[in-house]
Amino acid sequence: MLRPDPARVVTALFLPGQEPSASGGSRSGAVVERVLALSADQVETELAALESRFEGRHRDLSTTWQQHFELVRHRVHGGGRVSAARQRLVGACFTQELAIEGAALMNPSMVPHLDQTGLPPGAQRFVMSLRAVGEGHLSSVELRTGVVDADDHVLLDPPPQVAVLPTERRAGYSRATFEHALEDLGGDQADSDFVLASLPARFTRTELDGALGQLRAERLTRATTTRTVERFEAIAASSYTVAFPADSAVQERVLMPRAATESRGMEDVRLVRLDAGNGSGAQCVGTYTGYDGRHVRVRVLRTEDLSTWSTAPASGPGAQDKGLALFPRQIEGRYVALSRADRESNAVSTSSDLLHWEEPVRVQAPRQPWELLQLGNCGPPIETDAGWVALTHGVGPMRRYSIGALLLDLDDPTRVLGALERPLLTPADDERSGYVPNVVYSCGALRHGRTLVLPYGCSDTVTRMALVDLDALVGELLRGAPQRPRRENPVRRTYH
Repeated sequence: MLRPDPARVVTALFLPGQEPSASGGSRSGAVVERVLALSADQVETELAALESRFEGRHRDLSTTWQQHFELVRHRVHGGGRVSAARQRLVGACFTQELAIEGAALMNPSMVPHLDQTGLPPGAQRFVMSLRAVGEGHLSSVELRTGVVDADDHVLLDPPPQVAVLPTERRAGYSRATFEHALEDLGGDQADSDFVLASLPARFTRTELDGALGQLRAERLTRATTTRTVERFEAIAASSYTVAFPADSAVQERVLMPRAATESRGMEDVRLVRLDAGNGSGAQCVGTYTGYDGRHVRVRVLRTEDLSTWSTAPASGPGAQDKGLALFPRQIEGRYVALSRADRESNAVSTSSDLLHWEEPVRVQAPRQPWELLQLGNCGPPIETDAGWVALTHGVGPMRRYSIGALLLDLDDPTRVLGALERPLLTPADDERSGYVPNVVYSCGALRHGRTLVLPYGCSDTVTRMALVDLDALVGELLRGAPQRPRRENPVRRTYH
């Protein structure tokens, strides 16, 4: 069981007087003056105590303090000289710790690691994403690594001692991202088309500024210039790339919200190891829910090395609401995903570029007693000889969540070959209580030979593992087929 660790913290800028619950203006200037009034001995004594108390919880804390001092340097009256030690103490006053998983560690997805070298026969290395919930219900993305051995033992690597945040990189933009997002926004597109026409398929921030400058130059004859510029700026801000330090371990890395559209949370990443089928090799791609406190939006996260990650908004009728889950390969030259665009049914949508998702085709509506309120998916489908095994979730009376499954045709995933009439997994007695009671929920299982390793969140608080006999599950989905007799109890929980 993975439990939230309140000692897992990151640093963040703290501005006294600008906390969400505060009223009035900033008190930054007064704080700086108080630090400047301390004696040199007081500064050295306090810095030594801070380093002793906090260094073991962070990497290179002194650099963070220095960066935060630079943000408030203008508060030093007259621009006077400030010693290096005093600068760090000022920076420490404008630094706070955030417990990124103080409330919950849940809703995992598991995929094959991009590096499978150096393993014994029958073993498979994996990477697992987790939704970490901290102060203010802010959701971030954490990673864990481990190995499933030949005997189906799930062996997690040692837990991380520190949390490492990435730095943002100046990256290019995709014209397709802007085209799709602008189409979703609707309205008069004449000015948007004018800007897009001067941009190549991939462009830089400088090129975008130049195109927007051309639009501003014609603002007297273009009625929507201001609105169009605002839209382009918002779309640009929602697409970004970050990179982690090369010496950081995968399980130390944490992705926290950066774009305005995800400012209150990056929720429920559904990772898949995707083969694009164009000779470019495999990459990890995840879809997740960006939440800004009022609206939810599907976003697409990509990495080729688990170190550099890029994210952009998804669009189109198939990417509405939340819960988009990618198939691990293209089908007939198109990307495919499970969608829950109508908020209660499972559907299938396709895309040419992973960004814009076409009108979804519904494949399953609520029918069984345990799914009367709504359905959704529990991550990317798993390919088998019999078809795509798609894990689902259903919500029934008393808002009780259960995990089920569908079997979809390999060549036409809108064709359902079978569905479980009873749940595969329901909350055990010791899993019913938590932040959100009566919930079992997964964002993706890992196929390991003839076993599905199914990580799942319990009542939006902790994470457990279950092992599913894949043959037994497929047999249940195809119940009545002569070549696949029914086998009972395909799932068991594991506590390795």
